[in-house]
Amino acid sequence: MEKVSNPFQACSDIFFKPNRVFATLADTHNWSWVAFIIVVVMGVLPSYLYFNLVDFDWYRELLVQANLGDVSPSEQNQMRNSITKDATLTFSLVAGIIGVIIVNSVLALYLNLVTKSDEENVNGFTDWYGFTWWVGLPVVVNSLLALMLLLFAQDQQISPSYIVPTSLAFILGLDMQNDWFGLCSAIRLDAIWSIYLIAVGICQWTNFSKNKAFMVAALPYSVIWGVWFMLSLGSNG
Repeated sequence: MEKVSNPFQACSDIFFKPNRVFATLADTHNWSWVAFIIVVVMGVLPSYLYFNLVDFDWYRELLVQANLGDVSPSEQNQMRNSITKDATLTFSLVAGIIGVIIVNSVLALYLNLVTKSDEENVNGFTDWYGFTWWVGLPVVVNSLLALMLLLFAQDQQISPSYIVPTSLAFILGLDMQNDWFGLCSAIRLDAIWSIYLIAVGICQWTNFSKNKAFMVAALPYSVIWGVWFMLSLGSNG
């Protein structure tokens, strides 16, 4: 199989020829920094643009009503006074960066443990951690769509779902006050794409069958979405 010559080509080919990218990465080191930077920057860019474009007074009221719509006006005012644009933007960026680092660490640990059943697999935690940044690259598609939607928005009262246009929340037109908004925001087409890439990568790096690789790839997402669904169902019951 023809291999990839550089990390920038790998970032492009991961969308079209993932098998040869993972075949190359199996014998290549220090390329994952490129994918890491792209995933982190593109992951937080829509939030940065959103909070610099949105009517923040409108957004703050949306947030208050979604979280404290049934409490007293005084408690709502306390929340309003505690929410500032700078603090919200900073929290969003920091949480986005730290969050993806932690999530990818957990995913790498999971993949490292599960693939130990393959006696010929020589990849360790750091290899799988680098792997997670490559399978996270579909976030670029979501981010590019989000940037276009935000830049061409008709007014400043922009739904938070515009940050994740590949999500069910955006596709179904759910607003923040909908009880299913959180779960539907997490179920994203780019996440499903990542599941596919994880399966492809596992097939390249181990002797797992395709069916087993897809089961391993889909399990953590299925568990998280399933638990979230049950919790949402219980809160609505």
